Amino acid sequence: MTTTLRNVAIVLGHVESFHRTAKVALIVLIPGGGRGANTALQAVWLAFLAVWGWFAYTLYRQHQAELESLGATRRAILYVAVGVVLLTLTAYSRLWVGTGGKIAFLLVLGAAGYAAFAVIRSARRY
Repeated sequence: MTTTLRNVAIVLGHVESFHRTAKVALIVLIPGGGRGANTALQAVWLAFLAVWGWFAYTLYRQHQAELESLGATRRAILYVAVGVVLLTLTAYSRLWVGTGGKIAFLLVLGAAGYAAFAVIRSARRY
């Protein structure tokens, strides 16, 4: 479990640098300059998101019995926490501009992470 989390953290840490490197390479290689590069970069980004969606779906299918055994309340808390994380990550560019946004970003992610951790910890107690 910790090896998987470490590997996911490494991949997420390199996404931003990959994004910049890919954009520079696309601007140089694709005719049309910035507009063509932006289109190609969006295609690469959508493929990246599709892989993450497939990964999440696979994890859901593998652990469907455990999720159903959580009970309605804990399962709802877990799903809301995941939804809040996804929603907060989509607002990254807007929240990371000011100091208040950075604090709100970190607080919301921390609260959602704590909620998911609390659900998983309470499910493992039994």
